[in-house]
Amino acid sequence: MLTNRTYVLEDEVDFLHNYYERLVVQEVYDQSERVQQGDRDFLADVACVALNRLPPRYIRHDVDMTFFMSPQDMVEIERKVTQAVTDALNYVESRERGENPRLPPVEVSLISTRADKPVKAAKSDVKEKGEAKEKSETDKSDKNAKGKSKKKD
Repeated sequence: MLTNRTYVLEDEVDFLHNYYERLVVQEVYDQSERVQQGDRDFLADVACVALNRLPPRYIRHDVDMTFFMSPQDMVEIERKVTQAVTDALNYVESRERGENPRLPPVEVSLISTRADKPVKAAKSDVKEKGEAKEKSETDKSDKNAKGKSKKKD
């Protein structure tokens, strides 16, 4: 422990949370009449399925997450939460009917693995590109040297 403070779990339970929990619960409420009528067990089942399809983003305060997000990030998160909840609602309702549903594959990105992030090249790729560039430059200088010697003749 870094301090002499004694931690009591009951006092500390609310100091962090998954950013998506509140968004998912609100989305389940918005999409489901059963939840709007007070079916808390259904809410919990759907929220758990949806949250398990989203990457965890543990934060202390929501502003910690939203401060660093672009408007495009916010739109992407909203879209992913809506889709995760829709899939979860269909899944839970199908299971209640005794069906054996399958959830669609999860599309991963949601900020931390965004496709628009620059990709670091592997060392072998960098080495190959460097060698190719050197060969290209050598070929050019050889051609220039040959061209100059022909002009002298």
